[in-house]
Amino acid sequence: MVSSTSSTPPRLASPAPPSLETLVSHLVASKRSLSSVEQVWRGHEIIETTRFHLETSVTTTARSSFLRSGIAAQLHTLKHLHRHSKLVEMEGAQEYGEVMRTLDEADQRLKDTMDGLRSTTVEIRLRPGSDKPKSLMDFVDEGSVDKVLTTIRESANAAQFAYQELLEANRSFSDDIRQIEEILTSPKGQPSESPTPQTHEQPSDEAMPVSPIPDILQDMEGRSRDMAENLESLVRHFDLCLMAIKQTEGGGDAALQLTAGLPDGARLEEDVTNAPEPIGDQERQEMLEVLATDADQVEEVVMEIRDHINAMEAQLAAVTAYVAQLDHEYAMVTAAFKLLEKVGSELHAFVAQGQIFVTRWDEEKAKINERMNELSSLEEFYVGYLGAYDNLLVEIGRRQFMEQQMEKVVQESMRKLDTLYEEDSARRESFRHDYGDFLPMDIWPGLTDAPLQFETRPMDGVERVPDISKSVIQRAIRRVQGSRRQSMT
Repeated sequence: MVSSTSSTPPRLASPAPPSLETLVSHLVASKRSLSSVEQVWRGHEIIETTRFHLETSVTTTARSSFLRSGIAAQLHTLKHLHRHSKLVEMEGAQEYGEVMRTLDEADQRLKDTMDGLRSTTVEIRLRPGSDKPKSLMDFVDEGSVDKVLTTIRESANAAQFAYQELLEANRSFSDDIRQIEEILTSPKGQPSESPTPQTHEQPSDEAMPVSPIPDILQDMEGRSRDMAENLESLVRHFDLCLMAIKQTEGGGDAALQLTAGLPDGARLEEDVTNAPEPIGDQERQEMLEVLATDADQVEEVVMEIRDHINAMEAQLAAVTAYVAQLDHEYAMVTAAFKLLEKVGSELHAFVAQGQIFVTRWDEEKAKINERMNELSSLEEFYVGYLGAYDNLLVEIGRRQFMEQQMEKVVQESMRKLDTLYEEDSARRESFRHDYGDFLPMDIWPGLTDAPLQFETRPMDGVERVPDISKSVIQRAIRRVQGSRRQSMT
């Protein structure tokens, strides 16, 4: 707006002066425009609020950055401890798995051997007087196997329980670390969809990010100055309207009425109560021309002030959202710090949990290995027992053969003795026939005795070898030979 009465080049013809009604309408419009003073004051309030946000944001950002750097350093140490504990967990799981696989294999071999004993029925002829069939397993005590297996299961369960405790401790520790990292690496800002201040892309330090508020504040101050200048031009225009009305006949009363109820803060240069100073026609004409020109620009100036205040309100909303974002970030970092304190308070127990597992596992592993040696001894005994039974059948077959050979020798001897007996009996009869009549009976009482006879039979108290079928013995021989070939390979 011009709002000036400076001299202008003379014109050929002057337009008709505006009427009092026209000047009054200009004054009314000018008075209405002075309500922009409230927007100017609102602009000052926005700037003060923004300055306050700038101060608090610097403090909040510094606190957040300090906490972040401290948490990051502590997090590095916690990760190192977690990696060590995970290594203990992995090694423990690997050793436990290997021991359990070895145990399962030994247990399966023992079960197979015991199944072999159960499936092997003792020949009924080996147990005369018994009509109930029995297996080889009926002659051994299974309680020793159950006792060893029970002890192994107890040790395995104890080791598994200690491992689960370590696993749970590692899982909880890992969750805490991940939660802290998620807080530190999560997108900065609050959950609401608030507008964020637009800032120029600048390299920034993660610990101390560049705040957009100073640039916004500088822009606000420039807008505030423009608003103040525009308000001054509106006031000058109002003064000019007032002066023009007072210079117009009958305008004094109108000026008094229209200047009542002006907005607070609108400082006028023209005193409405004073009588107007007389001016010349040329000066009055120039004043009216400036007045007419400025009257056309009043609404534009008011809109410009309104645009400035709307922009500042939007900037304030962005700054408020940014500060809320910083507050939210600080709250999250504080939550991460509190969680870090919680982890720190549980750190001793966490480290001790790994040591407890290692100690417990070493103890239970020693017990399991000891019992596995017993299990191997039982398996070796049962394998030997099964093989010994096969060899027993082979031995019975050998003894049967020897008895048969002895019987053949006895039978051959008996045939020879019978032949000798008959030969002796015939010769004795021939002797009695030739000489018996001449010899007195009492010369030798044994003269008429029969030849000496022999009897061959098993000795009393010695049992015969059981009569086991040849097919059973042949199968036992094949098993024994197969076992020998297997042991040689």
